[in-house]
Formats: sequence, C-alpha cells, structure tokens
Amino acid sequence: MTTPLVPPSKKDPQKRTQVPVLPPMTRSRAALGLGVMALQGRFGLQVCADCQALQYPPRDACVKCMSPDLSWQDVDPSGTVMAETTIRVSPEPYFRERMPWRMGAVHLHAGPSLNCHLHGEVGRGDKVRMALKLDRAGQGVLIALPLKGSDVMQDDPVLRAMSSDPKHRRILISDARSPMALALTQALLRAGAAHVFLGEPETWLSWPERAEFEGLDNVSILPLDVTDVSSVAKLAAEIGGKVDILINTASYARPGGILDTDTTFAGNSFEVNALGLMRLAQGFGPAMAGRVQDGINSAVAFVNILSVRALSSDANYGAFGASQAAARSISQSLRAEFCSSGLRMMNVYIGPVEGDAWFQPLPPPKVTPNAVARSVVGGLVDGLEEVTCGDIARDVYARWQTDPLLLEREMTGGGS
Repeated sequence: MTTPLVPPSKKDPQKRTQVPVLPPMTRSRAALGLGVMALQGRFGLQVCADCQALQYPPRDACVKCMSPDLSWQDVDPSGTVMAETTIRVSPEPYFRERMPWRMGAVHLHAGPSLNCHLHGEVGRGDKVRMALKLDRAGQGVLIALPLKGSDVMQDDPVLRAMSSDPKHRRILISDARSPMALALTQALLRAGAAHVFLGEPETWLSWPERAEFEGLDNVSILPLDVTDVSSVAKLAAEIGGKVDILINTASYARPGGILDTDTTFAGNSFEVNALGLMRLAQGFGPAMAGRVQDGINSAVAFVNILSVRALSSDANYGAFGASQAAARSISQSLRAEFCSSGLRMMNVYIGPVEGDAWFQPLPPPKVTPNAVARSVVGGLVDGLEEVTCGDIARDVYARWQTDPLLLEREMTGGGS
C-alpha cells in the first residue's frame, strides 16, 4: 500500500537536499512520440499501416514487414506484470538520489511486452493498466498502475515525481476577478492544496464575489496587476519563494474583427493576455525553476489558461484571438526555457466561459467555471502539458491536430 503524504515540516537549511538533476533526456526522434502522447494524457504506441503490428520500442520501420509507415494510435492499456526488479545502485545522478527504484516488464494484452516503472501497489502477476507520463525531463515514460488503486495512490513517490499534484502545495491564481477563480480555488483546496494566493487587480474597485473568498480558510487575496511590472515584481518579492504552482487566469476579451476593433482595445488584449503572461513568468519563473526538486512541496507547474482560439482565430474576436495566439507562442518558449529545470508548462484550452460577460452573446455550448476547475486540477494530477476543456475546445483541438490548414478554411468560411 502507498504511504500517505503528510504535510511537510518547515525546511531545515542545514539538512542536505536532493541534487537538482533531471532524468536522462537522450531520445531518438521516433521515441519522442511517447512524449507527445503523454503530454495529452493518452496511452498509445506506433501501429504499422501495412500489417497493423504494434511497435515497441518506438522505431523507424515496422519490426515485421519493414514498412516505414508507422503512426501513433491509442491502444488498450491493460496488461500483466511478468517480472519486476528493484534497482538499488545506478550511475544516473537522478536515480542515484532516489534509490531504491522499481522497474518491471509488462505484457500488454494487445501484444507487445514493455519495460516500465512500477507503481508501489503493483507486483509480479498483477493485472495493471499502463500509462504514459512525462518525467521531469519532459520525456514520455511508461508506468504500470493498479487497476483499482488505494485512495492515496497518487502519493506514490514514483507517480508523484511525474505529476504536478496540488496536494500540500501553494498555488497562485493571477486574477481573482476571473469568472473561474472561485471554482478553481475551491477545487484546489479539495485536492489538498496547502494555501491559495489570489491576485487582485484594481484593489480600489469593490466586487461582490470577494466576500466568498474571504470566507475560505488558507486563502489570501493580494494586490497583483499583470499589466504593471512593479506590481508583479512586488508580489514576487513577497511570495515568489512560496509559489509551487502558478495558474494564470488573467484575460482581456472584446468582440470585433481586426478591421473594426479600436487599437486601444487590441493593445489591452496584448497587454493582459500576452505581455501579462511574460511579466508573470519573469517575476515568478526563476524562483519556481530553482525549486523543482525541493521536497514534497516543490515547485512543479506554470499553468496558462488559453482560449482555443489561440489555435485558429474567430473573425468575430480577431484581436482577442491574435493575443491568445501570441500567449500560446510565449507558452511554447517558456516550455523550452523551463525544460532544463523540470518545471512543467501546462496549457489549458477552453471555449467561451459561462459567466464571462464578453462572451454572453455567443450561443451554447459554453464551459462552466467548475468544468474548467476540474480540467485544471485533473491536468495537474496527471502531469499533463496540453489540456482541453469543453466540447468546443475539444472539437477545435482535434481538428487542428488533424489538419490545421483545413481547420483554418472551415473557420474562415473558405471551404463553403
């Protein structure tokens, strides 16, 4: 059984901490496909288009017919642990700091046998479900999970090392006035977060929902304006060393296409949606990146909530879509810059949110704040990098993955 995590005690600066190193990063181009599946929370392997043979390990040509036409597809994750071993000595600095470490061989019911990490609740002969997870180096790795784990299975040290679980961690939500901020705060506290900080722009302006936050335990509302460098820097100096997860909810949206949107509104969109993200990253990112291996409540993730229009703009919200595309591009750059530390950059794509006044004229379906909160917390627990929430976001994201240019023609009406 998994030993439940207990809240960490105050750190003793005289005690030795783990060496800040990452798991091995070298992968072939074919093997990078494991990471692409893992970052979306999917389990899949290469499948030969000619003979339908499943491939493992990833390769450039089919092991049976030598066809180079291999595509990544979702497969049945069920299997049986055929063998296990406990590694007690390793030349790799990352694993040397974390010995002992259990590995095993699992025979998939779909065919191939896999070498993988083992969850602490499974052993030889057990039926398991395989999962692809991102390790701290951002590489896709296999782990065997119990079919029905205990209530605290997420506390397993191997699984926790591959997730961004909010349990016992302190979270900053950048904009308390966001329609989804209250639902996010409540969901994070239910998930075991130690404390939730909320950034409050325009502190002089009252808002009725503030009282609901004030009634919650382990919640603090602090001044934060993502359009003001000094405001971000001041809060980063105050709590930057405490933030383990940062969730950017700041957003500025106004309807209108490029031709009929006032450039002042367009500038505001970029100031909040794109440059605001940059200011948060510059203010909090370095301290978070330096604490990725800082024990149970280490820093783990930087979360950016994006409109799915970042992938393909809606002409009725032209400037807003452009600013969201810029924010997504910044997220990609941050993902590359955080890679050397192991800090995860998670994008959450959403459709129009119920309760956001600037999207009320749009017809349903819309996503509720509670649905966004569930997606964010679920993505953190699973250690994902790309998350979609709501029917519109899932549909647009799937079509964008299949053919971005075709999606553009569909969105612009060029295909009609």
